[in-house]
Amino acid sequence: MELDERKVQILKAIIQNYLETGEPVGSRTISKASGLKLSPATIRNEMSDLEELGYIIQPHTSAGRIPSDKGYRFYVDQLMEEKEQEVEEMKGLMLKRVDRVELLLRQMAQILARNTNYAAMITGPQYHLTKLKFIQLSKVDSNKLLAVIVVDGNMIKNAMIDVEEELSDEALLNLNILLNSNLNGLTIEEINLHMISMLKEQAGIHSRVVDRVLEKIAEVIRADQEELQIYTSGATNIFKYPELSDGENASKLISTLEEKELLQDLVADAMQSSDSTGIQIYIGDETPVQTMKDCSVVTAQYELGEGLHGTIGIIGPKRMDYERVLGTLKTLMTQLDAVFHKKE
Repeated sequence: MELDERKVQILKAIIQNYLETGEPVGSRTISKASGLKLSPATIRNEMSDLEELGYIIQPHTSAGRIPSDKGYRFYVDQLMEEKEQEVEEMKGLMLKRVDRVELLLRQMAQILARNTNYAAMITGPQYHLTKLKFIQLSKVDSNKLLAVIVVDGNMIKNAMIDVEEELSDEALLNLNILLNSNLNGLTIEEINLHMISMLKEQAGIHSRVVDRVLEKIAEVIRADQEELQIYTSGATNIFKYPELSDGENASKLISTLEEKELLQDLVADAMQSSDSTGIQIYIGDETPVQTMKDCSVVTAQYELGEGLHGTIGIIGPKRMDYERVLGTLKTLMTQLDAVFHKKE
């Protein structure tokens, strides 16, 4: 006989109560504590069925019941299923959260543009994956290696590397030691020609393998840095300002905001140049984007967690209301921090 939902709930209540007290559990205890809203008589009938099925036992006459091995097994299996379901639901929530993040950032760009009457941009959050923490080379087959690359933020990247020679286990171990002892804690920029030459020299006959590994590491990290989502809004607001609405200049500025590639230069510069408050102000020629030379740009850095950052920007005329823009950006940074910390 399959256990129906009521029997399952009663069995779980018996086991949980017994785990807490170590004492046999009676029907009256289950009736009071389980929240099932069943009479002691109904629970006694269900307990009799559970005993007959072998899920609980009665150690003494007129005493309460305790779980049998079969009952414990059922409980543990149910618990495992529930935990697996929780994991799947959590994965689903994480995917939904990504969607909500994108939606939230788009909405914030729109709000910024509407509240300031300027153009607005906001980048998706990124890990700054610059420093190497660990490299592990493993053999896939005679001419292929798997490189597991761990970088700041404990982010893991896998890459396949083709090699012309088959490496022995000893040679692979020595290469792993060589790479980790010299590269851990370094950024790609710090792995200069001198260091590469030194590593290749120490690798001896396997210098070509080192070359391929370093190429792949650089490729993986740079590719990750280039995956930058930028959301913009309010591009047409520039037509409200005569000094920016000149036909050709306005067209170039709108193209920059819509196509977004050039905005990556602005984001990169802002991240390096912002002050202790995370704010950077560019006026005219100070901006790294040629099409914004007639504009002022105010950027701010937001942080959602360890190593997870993004950039907010306002683009307008040089005569923009700086006080209002700075206040708006600081408020938005605070709101972003509050929103994301509530979700954690």
